[in-house]
Formats: sequence, structure tokens, C-alpha cells
Amino acid sequence: MSKVLFVYAKGGPPLGYALSRVAARSAVHLLALSALPPTVAASADRLCASVLCPAESERRDLVSLIVSRAQAVGADAVVTFSEYAVVAVAEACEKLGLAGAGGCCALARDKRMMRRTWQEQGISQPRFRPVATAQDLHDAAAALRFPLLLKAAWSAGSTAHRILRSADDVPAAWERAREVMAESAQLGYAELHVAGAGADFLVEEIVPGTATGWFDQEGWGDYVSVEGVVVHGDFRPVCLSGRMPTVEPFTERAGITPAALPHDAQRRIVALAREAVDALGLQNCGTHTEIKLGADGQMWVIETAARFGGAMTVPQIEEVFGLDLIGMLTDHLLGRPVSWPAEVRTPQEAHGAAGSLVVLAVDGAGDAWPDQRVWDFPTVRDAVPLSAGSHLSVVAENSLPDGAPVPVYDPAAGANTMAALCLLSATDPETVIHDFRNLVDALPKVLPTAGPTTEVRP
Repeated sequence: MSKVLFVYAKGGPPLGYALSRVAARSAVHLLALSALPPTVAASADRLCASVLCPAESERRDLVSLIVSRAQAVGADAVVTFSEYAVVAVAEACEKLGLAGAGGCCALARDKRMMRRTWQEQGISQPRFRPVATAQDLHDAAAALRFPLLLKAAWSAGSTAHRILRSADDVPAAWERAREVMAESAQLGYAELHVAGAGADFLVEEIVPGTATGWFDQEGWGDYVSVEGVVVHGDFRPVCLSGRMPTVEPFTERAGITPAALPHDAQRRIVALAREAVDALGLQNCGTHTEIKLGADGQMWVIETAARFGGAMTVPQIEEVFGLDLIGMLTDHLLGRPVSWPAEVRTPQEAHGAAGSLVVLAVDGAGDAWPDQRVWDFPTVRDAVPLSAGSHLSVVAENSLPDGAPVPVYDPAAGANTMAALCLLSATDPETVIHDFRNLVDALPKVLPTAGPTTEVRP
């Protein structure tokens, strides 16, 4: 029987979901670089041939650790679905002679190198500057046009994003962004392989995005993502995911599959995504490419990742299009034939729609809730009406337990201050948008109020 070394770290699709798909194709040996979620620990023991949680000292040379563990278990493939481990796994696969993202994987991880590569290729993107010091940020602010977005080069989930509207914002933005990266590292949301990555930043112009002219319905955000895979260097787009508007600065609130876009718009977006992915020289991996939408058909590539979209993006694709991307990629890495979609799937080919909502303590306008609330999914399920045919569930692995206080939203910390992740199945993407908007409006009204003894997590 074939053997797969599954390198787990925080981020990516829920571990329970991903692990079950890999285990259906092969014997799995789990290398856990992050603590296993309590909801998954029991199933991991059942699904895996072995589970290794290495000591901190063993992780200092992560590539060597992965290589030695893969050799010890006789792995035929090594997989990871975490943004924070993709570079280490790609380098390990190169040393092992196994199929992987390839030697250029870091171009799809370090946003500075990614943007330079696209700049050399003339690919449409916001103007940017890499920054490593407060003086670099001052100099970049003088050269670029406000408003600007400061972001960490190796972050994910909108962590450490800060908006600069004038030069006066530079000192505070720089200080807070660095603080958040240090806090994220303590929570396990940080690059695992590249030393000092938390100190690397870039700043970019905020391009004028709009959903008007792209979507027929209100409530959609002004950017989409193209989900796909690279097979022996050939980009295979799978489908497009849409978004609700982000919460300031640019924290994602919800992802919807499929994006309700006309055929010509989808074709143009996929063509730009192909340029962006091809320029990075990836070999065998999932891809997730975010594209900003502007007026009069303008588009800008924001970033590409050498892994599938996180949160519930992959489960949503399986529900709506019947494609088990994790299982398919596992088969491919093991050298088995896989029938990838010949063309990107369209909304007309979807069976219903699915969306995932990040529960943040902000209302539909992005304003903070007036008081502290306690997360309680049964209350939400019973109190918030949904459209006919819609079904709401909670992703326990990515949610606080019922009774826990909803964290106060911190714009700099982004998704680090989420309370829960909810999944909605509906008849079409328009219904997902409608139900999510109602849900966002209802949450601060229906959730229980936090009592005076409730511990508030900052």
C-alpha cells in the first residue's frame, strides 16, 4: 500500500476533512507541527498509521525533519495544506525526489518576491515597495500614492494588515504590524521554515475595487479567487470563489462557491490568474489566486499561494462541484492518473452553492458590536431564519466552544480574532449572500450577552 507523509500545521482546510481524504487514498503518517485540534485528535489516531509530534528542538531544521521522517516511514508522497509549511515541504520533496510544488515555491509564499516576479512579467498588480524598517516605510510612503496597505510578506489571513492614509500613520502602523506578527507567532500562525520571516513586510497602493459591473446582486465583495492546481507545471483552473465585502482593513468575512459571474468575466479573470501562476514556475500543487476587481473591467492580481484555499474553500468545492481536490492531488502526487477538469467549472454546472462565514464582532457596516456577546451556535441555529433549502452548520475545529466570549475585533489581528466558522449550504450563490447578510445583522442581537464574570479574550 502507498504511504503519504502528511505535514500538518495551522491554516488550510480543516484537518479532519483533509486527513480523511488523504487516508482514503493511502496509509497516512502524520507529522504534526502544530497541536492537533481537540475535535480531531481521536480520529487522527484512527486514520493514521503513525502520529509524530516533534519537540521544538527537532523543528529547527524543518526540511531535514521532513526528509528524515519521510524516509523512516517509506513515504511515496509528502503533502501539506498549510501556508506556513509549503516552502519546507517543497524543499523536502526536492531532496527526496518526490513530486511537489518545486524549487520556485518560495515565490508563491514571500509576497515581495512574488510581486517582483509579476512586475518583471508586466502582470497587472498594485504598485508596491518592500519594507524592512520604519525608514523604508517612510520612503515608500513618499513614493507611492495614498491610501496604502502595509502587510507582512509571509502572513496569511489578513494578519498584520494596516491601512495608511497619510505619512502621519507610518510610525503607529509599523509598530502595530510588528507586534501582531509576534503575537501571531505565539499562536502558531507564522512561517515555520524561514528564519526571521516575521520581520519582512511590503506596502502597496490600495487600488479602487468595485463589485459593480461584475455582479448583478448587491452584497458581493470586490475580489474573487481562482481555485486550481498545477500538474507537471501546467495550471488547471477549477472554479472561482466569490466574497462578501471585507472588514477593515481587509479581513475576509465570507467565501462563496461558486462566484456568480457571467461567462465572459470568468474567462477574463481565469486568463489573468493563469498569467500569475505561470510566472511563478510551480510544478505540482494546489493554487489559490486572489484577484481584485475594478471599474470598466480593470483587474489586479493580489497574491497566489502554492496550496488550496483555506477555511472551507475545498469542502465547498466538493459539495458544489463533486470534486475532491485533496484526494485528487494525493493521487497525482502518488503517480496515479487523475481526471482534472478540462476547463474551469461555471456557476451553471454547480449543484447548489456553499459558503463559509467567519464570525467577527462587527456588524454589516464593519462597526464593532455595542456590547460583549457569547458564542452559542444552537442559539444562532434556532433564532436566525434562513431561506428555504438553506442549512447552517458550525465547523467545530475552527470555532470556539459554545459559551466562550466572542473576541473583540482587532483590525490588525484580522482573522486571529474570529469566534467561529459557519458553513451554509443553499440553492444558489445569491441565496448564500442573502442568508449571510441576515446572519451578520442578527448575531449581535441573538447571541447571549457576556456576563460580568465572563473572561474576555483580547
